[in-house]
Amino acid sequence: MKKLISIRLASNIIITINTIALLMHILIILKIVPHDFVWGGRLKNETDLIIFESISIILQTLFISIIAVKAGYIFKGKFKKTVNTGTWVMFVLMALNTIGNLVSSSGLETMVMTPLTTVLALLVFRLAIEK
Repeated sequence: MKKLISIRLASNIIITINTIALLMHILIILKIVPHDFVWGGRLKNETDLIIFESISIILQTLFISIIAVKAGYIFKGKFKKTVNTGTWVMFVLMALNTIGNLVSSSGLETMVMTPLTTVLALLVFRLAIEK
């Protein structure tokens, strides 16, 4: 897999996708984008929306930071053990998220997010196997 895609390209794709997702979650909280296609279409009220979207924003920011450190964009050479662990955790979360998207009650989430999280899981796996 290391020969198929470089760590830099994998990192850039992951950061781009997660930045777009981060912006989407911000737009959902601001009520610019409807919320019915996220969280499996299960958000029932304003409180749930704010709590779950805030969790998404925090996780997206953390994911982007971990990838940026792994790629050497920030804190080059620092936090190696933490970042390596974080990358494996991200891989597991992306794999679980893919399964969650498959069983979503939102058709849009299933059709769009399942392939996207599958690609992200594979790209994060690529980074996780990098020493």
